[in-house]
Amino acid sequence: MADDAELVQRYLAHAQFEKRLAARTVTLYTGDLQRLQALADKDKVALTEVQPHHMRRWMAHMHSSGRTPRGIALITSGWRGFYAWLGREGLVSANPLAGMRAPKAAKPLPKALNVDDAVQLAAHHNEEQDPWLQARDIAMVELLYSSGLRVAELTGLDVQASGTARGWIDMDSGEAHVLGKGSKRRSVPVGEKAMSALREWLQIRAPQLPEHAQSQTALFVGIRGTRLTSQAIWQRLRARGVQAGISTPVHPHMLRHSFASHVLQSSGDLRAVQEMLGHANIGTTQIYTRLDYQHLSKAYDAAHPRARRKTP
Repeated sequence: MADDAELVQRYLAHAQFEKRLAARTVTLYTGDLQRLQALADKDKVALTEVQPHHMRRWMAHMHSSGRTPRGIALITSGWRGFYAWLGREGLVSANPLAGMRAPKAAKPLPKALNVDDAVQLAAHHNEEQDPWLQARDIAMVELLYSSGLRVAELTGLDVQASGTARGWIDMDSGEAHVLGKGSKRRSVPVGEKAMSALREWLQIRAPQLPEHAQSQTALFVGIRGTRLTSQAIWQRLRARGVQAGISTPVHPHMLRHSFASHVLQSSGDLRAVQEMLGHANIGTTQIYTRLDYQHLSKAYDAAHPRARRKTP
């Protein structure tokens, strides 16, 4: 409709010259409003007469056509701005998108290693690698997988408890004491494999440190004696995953996900997993019930004779 095209051009001029939006943004708005015009023309309704039921139908159409929830949200954001301007110009009495939201994006499941890959990652030995670095990296992997620590909690660990320690390992009780999100402290059990790896690491940790770093309190340090950063641990785990033949890129949080998923599969105790992960809300932990169901579903599909129709 000619009047609609004129309104769109007036709004785009407003966005470009009065609001001083970036050229890229104006280009995106142009495409979004052309899409809006096409939909309105198809329904034979003027842009100033569009009602909420039109918007709901058009959003549903975009969704069924494969447009992602994020894409729909970006498009309708441009439409919302257009109708807000029409309202200020006195051309519409209400914004047809008022109180309306785009479809929610599905939250991706966290990626976890299967048990065999997690064990392979921890047990991998490279004869050509420096024994000091290998002992440290094995201890880090075992501890992340054993106790579900966040990488920031791992980097904050000291060799022993002190007034300034953010976290430490109680070698007698087999517990990790960490400072989590919101400065909340929690204690989590450390498995025997992880305890054994930590003992081996502690035996060789100090002797190879530079003289100036002998008093370093950090549990996990680099060859220069400084506390390892989160980025350094990410890099070490990624490289170790490749060396161990793990097909999925490995990162510290993946071991936390693996810990939670495997404990839940074995115990079914969601509340215990919540406490060990340090989640304030059990809803955050419930994502692992979906991982657990996914695991069971795959096992069912692989084993049950009636699970899937076999192709001829």
